[in-house]
Amino acid sequence: METRPERNGGAFLIDRAAEMDGPYVAVVGQTGGSEGRVGATNIGRLRQGKAARGGANVTSWHLRVFAVVVGVMGCLLLAASLVMSALHQVQFRNGAISVNFRGLQKELKQNFVRKEQSEQIMHERLLQMATLATSKNESDSGNFALWEEPYKQASKWTPCAAKYTLEEEPSENNNGFILISANGGLNQQRVAVCNAVVVAALLNATLVLPRFLHSSVWKDKSQFGDIYQEDYFLNYMKNDVLIVKDLPHHLQSLDLEAIGSQITDNDISKEAEPSEFIRTALPVLQTNGVVHFLGFGNRLGFDSVPADLQRLRCRCNFHALKFAPEIQKLGSLLVQRLRGVSAMQTEMDKQLFGSNMLDQPFGDKRTDNVGGPSRYLALHMRFEMDMVAYSLCEFGGGDDERRELQAFRETHFPALVTRLRNTTVSPEDLRSQGRCPLTPEEAGLILAALGYDRGTFIYVAGSQIYGGATRLRPLTRLYPNLVTKEDILSSDELAPLKNFSSRLAALDFIACASSDVFAVTDSGSQLSSLVSGHRVYHGRGRAPTLHPNRKRYAQILSEEGGIEWAGFQKRVRTMVDEYKRVRARPRGRTVYRQPRTPGCMCRGDDDGSVDF
Repeated sequence: METRPERNGGAFLIDRAAEMDGPYVAVVGQTGGSEGRVGATNIGRLRQGKAARGGANVTSWHLRVFAVVVGVMGCLLLAASLVMSALHQVQFRNGAISVNFRGLQKELKQNFVRKEQSEQIMHERLLQMATLATSKNESDSGNFALWEEPYKQASKWTPCAAKYTLEEEPSENNNGFILISANGGLNQQRVAVCNAVVVAALLNATLVLPRFLHSSVWKDKSQFGDIYQEDYFLNYMKNDVLIVKDLPHHLQSLDLEAIGSQITDNDISKEAEPSEFIRTALPVLQTNGVVHFLGFGNRLGFDSVPADLQRLRCRCNFHALKFAPEIQKLGSLLVQRLRGVSAMQTEMDKQLFGSNMLDQPFGDKRTDNVGGPSRYLALHMRFEMDMVAYSLCEFGGGDDERRELQAFRETHFPALVTRLRNTTVSPEDLRSQGRCPLTPEEAGLILAALGYDRGTFIYVAGSQIYGGATRLRPLTRLYPNLVTKEDILSSDELAPLKNFSSRLAALDFIACASSDVFAVTDSGSQLSSLVSGHRVYHGRGRAPTLHPNRKRYAQILSEEGGIEWAGFQKRVRTMVDEYKRVRARPRGRTVYRQPRTPGCMCRGDDDGSVDF
């Protein structure tokens, strides 16, 4: 490829040598000729002899110079010939190819693709089409369909849980105390707190401020007061259920397990009906005056809970739980830097930050293509090691990936490993059933199909992505403007939350809830569920959420080889649009994700009437 310029340079040098020698030879000839016409005198013959000898000397010197130049050029031409010969004999992985400029370009591209495939790209064909599409989408970047709720009915639903309390105020003359030790991370513990409020009201008991268990996965010793405002929570719920910070002294010394007052997740069904708590826990509570629920992960169901108790869940989750001031201030700073401009406070901002909302803008302003304030999309990329390992799926990493994930399962999920010894699990079947978390590449393909252009500013929530930068590279190829909280906030600003994963997760919660668009990749994620619910409840119909159906998406991706971009785009948009439709909470769905349900939200009609 580089031989042509060298060859042209050689010809240029030869031409310059000819130009330099030509005039001198001509002068010598002219001198000799001139002297020959002077006459056959002795002086003339002497001068003619001197001129002839001088001309011969000059000619000899220039001939030597010419010979050297020709020799150098010969060497250059020989070297060029050897390079061309070597290039023509290059052997590539796919066989011997006669290399010309176009062929070399093709081979370099093939080698690049092979390198990218070694970086675990799973959908190369679609990724290439998406890369082109994100560039073309720039002309549509101001399309409101990408940034607004498509259905006006969403704005007709308004929050109602704050308006009501229980008909009878709680009494200190009740059945005893309920103690909760909640497992999991930030969001699972949040659900446990609000479920505990409902159980306390159901059993006519006093709730002790919940404790959070230390997890080997989350590795965070934070307690309720480190994450939420204790006094605000106690005061807000005081007319609904009695809540105290500690057990009375006469109960603190009891061995609750020994006296039979400890109830674990093995004793209560997942998403149990209220009747099961009355049957299992109430007799113990009435006998011992205290019940300790250990774990309490998703123990209370949704469909059989009366509306007044359902309302308590919403009052707790959407109103009573306020992040600690330290988290609010840092979260406010994070959101303002993401927006990049001074913007009017939204209802969501008021709920998340309260009086700790910062007023001043930070840094240089960013504007979008339509000249308005900067907008950002928040993407919850639930692709951490624990999620990937627990899914039992495969993600293109071959034997190394299988060994790594199996080792993690053996350390962190021994019960799962035990169950697998007598069960055959097919990764292909899991994927077709929609049970595999989306990779960053697959998330990027959805955004590209929906029409988000290459310049879209994306906040990525989540901890360490499995595979790191290698796994993120397909997404950054489509959307280079990816940031995390670590990119937006300095290490000094994050220092107070360092080593506290739940408090750091609270910043992700805030950034996702405040975003112009929130994109979900895992329907089973508690953060995605809670953020989606907050956007429905406090968003006032102006907080769209993108929620793919993983089973349908897996079917679309399985047809990758025969689908064109237009067809892929149409099917993805139909899939996402289906979730955006406004409807009341379906049976069996969590109220934390879908709060359009009696006791939580009210629906106003055009005539001014209100349902629920």
